[in-house]
Amino acid sequence: MKKIVFLLFIFLGVLFAKININTASIEELKTLNGIGEAKAKAIIAYRKEQNFTSIEEIKKVNGIGEKIFQNIKDSISVN
Repeated sequence: MKKIVFLLFIFLGVLFAKININTASIEELKTLNGIGEAKAKAIIAYRKEQNFTSIEEIKKVNGIGEKIFQNIKDSISVN
């Protein structure tokens, strides 16, 4: 029983972990609601020029506006 509880906590931690937009891979970024291959590549291209200093800065990426930001803001971080 203890193993099941432990595995459940591990699973939930991974499930609810925030994605660091400064280090995430294309595949990780694509798990975000509204982010596909093209937007994931745009995020990576943006961060090659400069790291994100806040999650709000992701709205500067071409194709990511307020609606997508509202969908992903609780799932991303810059740390």
